[in-house]
Amino acid sequence: MSARLTSRKKIWLPFILAAALTALLTLTWDAPQVWAGADQDPAAAVKSTPAAASLYLPLILTQPPIPQPVINVPYLGAEPADPDAFEPAIFWLGQVTSSLNSADVRLWHYDQKLKIVLHIIDRQLWYDETPSPASLEDWDAVTLLLDLQGGAEDSPGASTYRFISQLGNSPADRAAYQGNGAGWSAIPIPFTAETTWRGSTGPNSGADAKGWQLTWEIPFSELGLPARPSAGTEWRLAVLLHDRDEAAGSPAIPDQTWPRDAQASVPAGWGRMRFGLPAYNQPPGAAQGSTTIRNGLDGVHVVDGHVGGHTICGADLANHWEAWGEANYAGYSQINIQNQWDISDYPCFSKYYITFPLDAIPAGKTIHEANLSMFLFGNAGGGEWGPPPDSFIQVATVAEDWDEGTLNWNNAPRLLENYGGTWVQPVQDAGQGAYYWDVSRALAAAYQAGQPLRLALYSIDGERHSGKYFWSADISGEKSPTLHITWGE
Repeated sequence: MSARLTSRKKIWLPFILAAALTALLTLTWDAPQVWAGADQDPAAAVKSTPAAASLYLPLILTQPPIPQPVINVPYLGAEPADPDAFEPAIFWLGQVTSSLNSADVRLWHYDQKLKIVLHIIDRQLWYDETPSPASLEDWDAVTLLLDLQGGAEDSPGASTYRFISQLGNSPADRAAYQGNGAGWSAIPIPFTAETTWRGSTGPNSGADAKGWQLTWEIPFSELGLPARPSAGTEWRLAVLLHDRDEAAGSPAIPDQTWPRDAQASVPAGWGRMRFGLPAYNQPPGAAQGSTTIRNGLDGVHVVDGHVGGHTICGADLANHWEAWGEANYAGYSQINIQNQWDISDYPCFSKYYITFPLDAIPAGKTIHEANLSMFLFGNAGGGEWGPPPDSFIQVATVAEDWDEGTLNWNNAPRLLENYGGTWVQPVQDAGQGAYYWDVSRALAAAYQAGQPLRLALYSIDGERHSGKYFWSADISGEKSPTLHITWGE
């Protein structure tokens, strides 16, 4: 744990105790006001104490909270989007097991609407054939939560909206609500929700399937807005993924949520959604120096790993529902980044994580520019599989450390913030070579916070055979993933 003072002046106490979960800490002070403890109510805090007084407090060993994630939602112009410039944001949640679901969430906006598409990996598909608004969340369904004010309210107010859609395409399969200050009131707001599924015999059959897709279109006008939000506007956003694996619905399956522990009734715990992609404000003046960070260069240790199906779509795993989400690829010199629109091919999905220490950058500098380079040596598709597509690969940060020896789809960190991406062409078209991602804003934030740069890369691809193969940090030399940084005084 690191020492941290929050905006409400709570104190994180940096102690490590190997054998005990709590301890007594004595504080002696002359200050008139101290608030202590990770979760203590300021109203109950000590506010005036004689000099040299002592106070005994229970020390609760907890990690500092993970920062609230931020999704930057790109503007893709007039509808429909140009397929050659289709660059939505993507984030993920959940786990892949025989009873738990995982979802990729793609977001973008046009002049008139917000569009959100979920691809949900789900072994059993069940929906309510005679639904009521109150029952929708008891089946395979998703709840979308929006707060147009972007504040930190403890209850849903008039600026908050709740959209629920279950697997199905009738008007009865969806419902909309607006906050009323204490809870939710049903409202007749028009929005589009379309679902499809992939499997052998269909929903409500009890047969194993692959999953389902949900597409939401929410007109800005129906939210009382005269036009699309301007660039930089922030809302609050949360997603609740509901699941049912048998007709009786027993035992109940816990929701998968984004952010973690998000609750429908507490907007303050939702993530942040920002319209547009912020640009990096480069500091004035000329760059004075540069730093290159690569595994093995000057003794630097860079860790990386990828999760999902590797380059073979998990073909060596006997039972995807039990093994795929737990697969680990520590020490692999070749990694794959792959995604697609057809959820039945989820075993081919693969995302990549890499963490760079920033100690090699001299202290007290200003970051002018930072780029990540990765060397592409191959890709899926080609030959009998047909021509492979170009891939838009997003770069994002994550907040948590992870262990290369145990990293897998189910325990991998979730996105903290997305920073755009880069188009990568198959080697058949452009040959092998390095591709670059601008990580200036992400690196500057990590450097200022004294943290390593923790990155995750994932594609937004829709077509089959979209996998792109890169060399990992387990190889040496210039083909290894590298940070290129210029800095000033």
